[in-house]
Amino acid sequence: MASSSHRRRPRPEQDFQWRPVRGPLLAVAAVAAVALVVTLIVAFRPGDASGGGQDRAVSDAGAVTSATVSDSASPTSPKPSATASTPTAGKHTTPPASATPSTTATRRATSGTARTPSTTTAPAAGRIRPGTTYDGVATSYDVGNGDGACLFGPTDDVMTAAMNTADYETAKACGAYVSVRAASGKSVTVRITNECPAPCAVGQLDLSQQAFAKLAPLSAGRIPITWSLLSPATSDTISIRYKTGSTQYWCGIQAIGHRNPLARLEVRTGGGWLALTRTAYNYFLSEQGTGCGAELRLTDIYGEQLVVPALAVRADVVQRTGVQFARH
Repeated sequence: MASSSHRRRPRPEQDFQWRPVRGPLLAVAAVAAVALVVTLIVAFRPGDASGGGQDRAVSDAGAVTSATVSDSASPTSPKPSATASTPTAGKHTTPPASATPSTTATRRATSGTARTPSTTTAPAAGRIRPGTTYDGVATSYDVGNGDGACLFGPTDDVMTAAMNTADYETAKACGAYVSVRAASGKSVTVRITNECPAPCAVGQLDLSQQAFAKLAPLSAGRIPITWSLLSPATSDTISIRYKTGSTQYWCGIQAIGHRNPLARLEVRTGGGWLALTRTAYNYFLSEQGTGCGAELRLTDIYGEQLVVPALAVRADVVQRTGVQFARH
C-alpha cells in the first residue's frame, strides 16, 4: 500500500515504481486457489445441507412473525411478557389472518379498561373523587323541610348536608352520598342536598342538626372531620322532573334519586346526543327547547350511561324511569 507521502505528492516516475510484477501475482493466485479448495471442502461436509444457513434465517424470521401475531412469548425467550403468567381465554389460539398485533392489543386494552375497578378510574369525577378521603370541619344548620339549593324538594330524610361552594361544583355534588367521620370514631352517612356558601371553607360540610348530633353534641358547634364519597345500596330508581314552566320550547330537566353523582345529562336530537348545561340549582337547561320531551342519556362520574325513553314534558311532576346506576 502506498505511503501517505506518495498520495500527497504524486510524480510521473511513480507509475513505473508501482507497476505490479509477475512474481507477486503468481503468489496471490496460489493463495486464492488454496482458499477456494478449503471453502468447497467445508461447504460439502457430510451433515451440512446445501443452503442450510439460508433455511435457518427464514425459520428464525418466521418464528418472530408467529410470536408477534399470536402475541405469546417464545418458550426460549429470556424475558417473557408481563401477561404471560396470566392465562386468558383463547390466549394460545392462532388469530385470524386479518388480525394484526395492534388490533389484538386494542381489544385487550379495551377489555382491561372495562375490568378496572371503577373506584380508581372515575373518568367524569370532578373535585370529589371515589376512593379519596377529605379533611375538613363539620358545622350544623336547621334544614327545615329538607329542601335546599339542589331543589330536590321537601323530604322527611334529614340525614343530609350542605356542601361548601368549591366542592359543590355547580351542583355536581347534588345527590352524592358521603360518609362523615369524627375524631371520636363516630360516623354518619349523609346526602348532599344543599350548598354552604362562604364563609364555608373547602372541605367543610354543614350537616343537618340531626346528622351532626350523631357525631357530637350540637353545643360543640364545629368539629374536625374526614369524609369520603359512597356508592350505597339502594332499591330506588332514578326519576326525572321537568322544571316549572317547561314546555317543548324551553325546559329544565332534573334527575332525582341517582346512586352516584351525576356528571352529564344529554338529550337526543336529530344529529345525535346534545349535552345540556347544568345550573347551580341542579337543573339542566335547554334554552331553545332542543330535546325537550326526547330521550335522555344520563352519565355518572364513573362513566356509566343510562338511556331513558322519551318522557312527556310535565312540569314539576316526578316521573320514574326504572333504571339506576351500578354500585361501586
